[in-house]
Amino acid sequence: MEAEDIVHEKLHFRHDSKWVGRLGPAEGGGLLICIACVIEMMESQDIALVRKSFALSGITWALQSSPGSFRELLLQDLRLTNDVHVFFSSEMLLVVEDPAILVKVDQVLVLLHLELQNELPFHFVLELISKQLSDQLGVKTFMATFHFLGNLVAAIPNMAQSLVTQYVPFLENLCTALLYPDEGLKASVFYVWLKLFRSAGRSAAHLLPVTVRNRVCLLLLQTFDHASSTQLISTCIDLLGVLVQWREMVSVLMNPGNHKECDDNQNIHISNSQSLSQDLEQQPSDHCHLPLVLKKVLLSGDGALQLTTAKSIASVLVHSPSQYSAAFIKADVPEFLFDRLVSTKNEVLLWTLYSCLVLLIEEPLFFTLCLSVYGMESLVRSLKEALRMTNLEAAKQGLLLLTWILERQPANVRLFPSGPGFAAVTEALVCGVSSSCLLVATQAASAASALFRLNHQSRPVEYKEIQSLVDAITSRFSSLHLPLSTYHRRSMSLKKFQPSSLAYRSGVYLLQAMVCFQAVCRLADECASEPALRENTFTAPSKRCTALESLCQSLLSCCDSVWIPTVVRICERAPHPQVLQHFYSILSSQFTLLPSLMPAFANKLASSGFYRMALEHKALLCVGNRNSNLNASCCGFLQKLSMCLLLQSDYASGRYQHEVEEVENLLHNNLPSLCCHLSDWPSLMSEAPGLYDNRGPRATQSCLVLLLRLALQTGNRLLPDQTTFSCVVCLLRSVQEQGDGSLATPVLRSALYLLAVTQEKSSDLDAAALNCIDKTLSSCQCLSALYIHHAALLHFICRYPGLAEKFGPVVFELWLTKQADYTDAELDVVRGRLILLGIPVLCVIFTSLTNQIFFNICAQRDKTDISAVKKQHVELLLLLEKYPAAVSILLNTVCTREALLAKRALEILEAFLHSERDYEANLCATLRPLLLQALQRLSMETVSIQQGKTMANPLPLLLRFLCVTRACDTTSSCSSRMDGVDFKLLYLVSSVVGRLKPTDTALLPGLNYLYCCLTVSPAYSTDRAVSTLLSNSGLIDLVQSVLSSPGPPSALLTCTHLFLASLIPLQNLHCVQVQKSVSWSLDSAVQRILLQKRKTDNLLLVSCLRLLQAFLDVDMVSTVLHVRAGPKSAHMEAKDRALLPLSYKRAQSLSTALTGLLLQKHEPVLRAAVNCLSSLLGFLQRRSPSAGTREWSLNMELLHQQSERSHRFHRMCAARSVVCQPWNRFLLHCLFSSGRSCQLHPAILRLITLLLQHGGTFVVQQPDLLQVMEAAESRGVKDLSLDAAAALTRLLKQMQSSVVNPPPTEVLRVKSLLETLSSVPPTQSRSSAPLSNILYPSCAATHSTLQQSCCTPAS
Repeated sequence: MEAEDIVHEKLHFRHDSKWVGRLGPAEGGGLLICIACVIEMMESQDIALVRKSFALSGITWALQSSPGSFRELLLQDLRLTNDVHVFFSSEMLLVVEDPAILVKVDQVLVLLHLELQNELPFHFVLELISKQLSDQLGVKTFMATFHFLGNLVAAIPNMAQSLVTQYVPFLENLCTALLYPDEGLKASVFYVWLKLFRSAGRSAAHLLPVTVRNRVCLLLLQTFDHASSTQLISTCIDLLGVLVQWREMVSVLMNPGNHKECDDNQNIHISNSQSLSQDLEQQPSDHCHLPLVLKKVLLSGDGALQLTTAKSIASVLVHSPSQYSAAFIKADVPEFLFDRLVSTKNEVLLWTLYSCLVLLIEEPLFFTLCLSVYGMESLVRSLKEALRMTNLEAAKQGLLLLTWILERQPANVRLFPSGPGFAAVTEALVCGVSSSCLLVATQAASAASALFRLNHQSRPVEYKEIQSLVDAITSRFSSLHLPLSTYHRRSMSLKKFQPSSLAYRSGVYLLQAMVCFQAVCRLADECASEPALRENTFTAPSKRCTALESLCQSLLSCCDSVWIPTVVRICERAPHPQVLQHFYSILSSQFTLLPSLMPAFANKLASSGFYRMALEHKALLCVGNRNSNLNASCCGFLQKLSMCLLLQSDYASGRYQHEVEEVENLLHNNLPSLCCHLSDWPSLMSEAPGLYDNRGPRATQSCLVLLLRLALQTGNRLLPDQTTFSCVVCLLRSVQEQGDGSLATPVLRSALYLLAVTQEKSSDLDAAALNCIDKTLSSCQCLSALYIHHAALLHFICRYPGLAEKFGPVVFELWLTKQADYTDAELDVVRGRLILLGIPVLCVIFTSLTNQIFFNICAQRDKTDISAVKKQHVELLLLLEKYPAAVSILLNTVCTREALLAKRALEILEAFLHSERDYEANLCATLRPLLLQALQRLSMETVSIQQGKTMANPLPLLLRFLCVTRACDTTSSCSSRMDGVDFKLLYLVSSVVGRLKPTDTALLPGLNYLYCCLTVSPAYSTDRAVSTLLSNSGLIDLVQSVLSSPGPPSALLTCTHLFLASLIPLQNLHCVQVQKSVSWSLDSAVQRILLQKRKTDNLLLVSCLRLLQAFLDVDMVSTVLHVRAGPKSAHMEAKDRALLPLSYKRAQSLSTALTGLLLQKHEPVLRAAVNCLSSLLGFLQRRSPSAGTREWSLNMELLHQQSERSHRFHRMCAARSVVCQPWNRFLLHCLFSSGRSCQLHPAILRLITLLLQHGGTFVVQQPDLLQVMEAAESRGVKDLSLDAAAALTRLLKQMQSSVVNPPPTEVLRVKSLLETLSSVPPTQSRSSAPLSNILYPSCAATHSTLQQSCCTPAS
């Protein structure tokens, strides 16, 4: 500072040199100061204020820039020092009146005392001021002195301590000064007390006499109440802010009436003191004065005062919220605090207001007066504003306030009666959860946990808002820095990360988020249990419950996709008890939210290893009664998971509902004590604990069996299969040896399941173990109570003959009773298993006709797809493949059980036999004696079934199975000879069928079996069979009844036709005597083929053609079949007489009808029509006269000229006449126009061969033949089926003999094709249908039945 010397020229000449000194830094030359000049300048009224101010500024600069130099000047003379000190301390503050000068004087005095505090004790000044105060002269003039004293106390640390201990009377005088009405003086006195308490700290409250301390508090309270000036109010509130830091002061301030006697003993101005005491006594006993004073300050618009007031309120409440909160609440302070929340944007003030309210809500009166309801809107609005601020401490404190209000709000007073209020607080919490600060987000999640209480929900419940808040909490997971090894395995405490680290805060957020998610799950469960909350009466009925269901589905989806992966990943290496406790509680709560989805959820949990994980967590963290809450949470989850799995497996059908409570109690009582590792389970299972106890070791073993079964049922093996198998066997032995029979039925069922499922990888049971299992199964009154619908149980029973014989029928009956339903994916698995086992997978189609179940096995053996397998039978097919002896059990079921079970058993047996495997020990031959015995037993009973009986007649099913065994067995002796058991069966079946009525259901399978016997066996071995059948008059009469009835069932009439078609040629072959013939109308058959073919079933039409073919093959002369034709004419021509009983006109009509059938796309009809046409042309050829009339000769002369072999003309004239009809040319034109695939069809090739054979090139012209050869060459003969190749070979050979003078090139082409056909070996792709597919003639089945017989060319 550059300044002139402080020397007054007019005054300086009379001053001694001891008053003069050069002060300041040496390098700058310093400042010349005359202290005497300064004193006189300050005393003089003639000196300008500017010069006085300049002098004081110079001294201040000197004292600050050159510490110690002023002290050296004054210490030259002690009297000089005292004079200067007295003047500056007493007179200068009294003389100077200008405020600006006073400030500088105050500053100089403080610096001077700091400069001289060691050499000149400050108590000299205190004594001087105290003496002046005691005189009570001009107290108002001491305002500057008090202000200086306050600054001096603040500047000198030891001065406050000295005042409190040594100058108590001086302090009492200070209190006396407060009784003067001047507010400026009061402000300066309180300023001294403010600096005193701030400097002395807590020692001032303890060392100061109680009377003085209380008097200060009371005077402050009184002064504060009547203060009007800003300076006084500001000083009072600052002093109050210091005083309320000590409990003793707060007690006096909050209870002034209890300390009024402290003022009665004072000897100063007792009149004013008494008035103060009277004012305090006039306050109500339950009303406190301080809260009213502070409330008045809160109403001011000064933000600084509001901030200090709020801090004071908080400081008061901190000491004892329960003691002081009621006073503030009665003074309506909370309402004013809530109002200030909305009006301020000051972060510090906002935080302080939140803190005050946090302390106030600890008082129940806060909620009794509904202050939370009053301030909720303001709180939510301020929270939204606080979350936008830079400093988020206020937002965190506000969220804490909201959390505590939500937690402590009485349930009978709703905070959010309507939806908008709830939506607003939800919106604020969503913003809080989305905050960049994890601490704020954690506190927001805590508030959300409290919000998710039933009493906080509006009406109607805002499910969408709840869901949005849950989504916000869950979406925060992606930004968390969750540690994978935060927790130490042994200590289970935070070890690596500090509380301030991001990883630690992320873990805390996760834990709080789990608490919140658990709360919302609990809320959803509570809402679902109350119809008034579940449904919104203001929405349409079609849309009700959708919001709650949507929330529950969202919770389940979050749990499945977010919570489970996150927690499992974190706790995989080092599980934490508190996290896992909430995690398992959340999983348990899911089982009550959406019951319809719980089976799938439970299966997913169990198959994902949650049984193992929960049990290992119990063993790791809950041993020795540690973490009891985690143990209870784990047990609750395991119990709900287990019961859900049991209800969908054992109790899904409603059976054994009485066991549900028993199993639930077993798990509830024993899961808490099950805290051992899985490796210890085998030793636990092998113990022999003795008598059964609900909580004893045996009950624990039962619990282990249930858990092993349920985990294994979902594909999660807790123990290896061999270990599980041996443990269960050991347990059953232990029970048998002790003879207590203590295992409950559900436990035995689970034990049987474990034995069945784990048997594959285990060794065979010895005799003792089998005996134990036998006794265990026999001890159960009803074996069905132990049954589990699983294929492994069938395999287990059939694996041991003793068990199969004793329990097999019951187990098979239960299996057939329960309809399993496989999905397409499961069917693919079964298909793969069939292929791996080497079973030919056939296309088995189940259709229905007249309440009958029919099979259709595809003709080609390369079919390896299951298009519609009877799904519940696939496992049994696999079982029979492995244990063929089990067939006898199914056969017994067919014969002895009710109709439904018998039918299902028969379906299994039929499908099994049609798999065309080489069975061990000739299975079909083994079954036939059993079938014979069963049929003999049934033949002695009544065949007809009365209506209304529950037990149906098994004869139809038995006959059906006979048909299948007969058709499938192509290796036994029955294929070459009809004797022994086969003949007995034929005889017995024919006898039974002969006694049936046309309406009996057993007639169709009976006739079908007889047809199978005649068709499968070679012709030379069927003489006895034909004789037996023709001698059975009852059978012939029954066949006649079927043919003569007006409307027989299509399937029965079809089978009758086939039976006669097979019987006619065999009778003609063996010349068997016929006792009774069957009458048949030839005209009706021809009419059916000609006019009623569109109304006739295709398979019935095929059977009619087959019968007509057989009759034509024997030249319509048979003692078996008596043909009824039309009336004979007296003038019958020779050509008609030669064709009797078929006239020439009927032959032409029949030929036209047969060729018309060739335009159909039905394969059996197409083949049967060609074969019948071949037989018709052969019949006409054999029956035509050797020489014709002249008329025929003239008409056929042209044909004779084209024929190479004229000597055959007269014998073939009738057949040639039929073939050469113009219709046949039109038919060929249509067929050739259908494409090359039609030209190479075996039936079409056969037709062309017949037309060429009997009509020559007049009917089949050379261009037609060239098209056939071009089609064969273009396609390639290697790609032709075996039937097509054979038909093409016959056509080419017929061309060589029938075409006259062919071109040489065509001859070479025919020869080349024949050579190629002869050189190509038959492959699998060209194989024809097997000979054994003889099944029921039905709409779906006769295709395979008639395929072989209808395709066989007539001889």
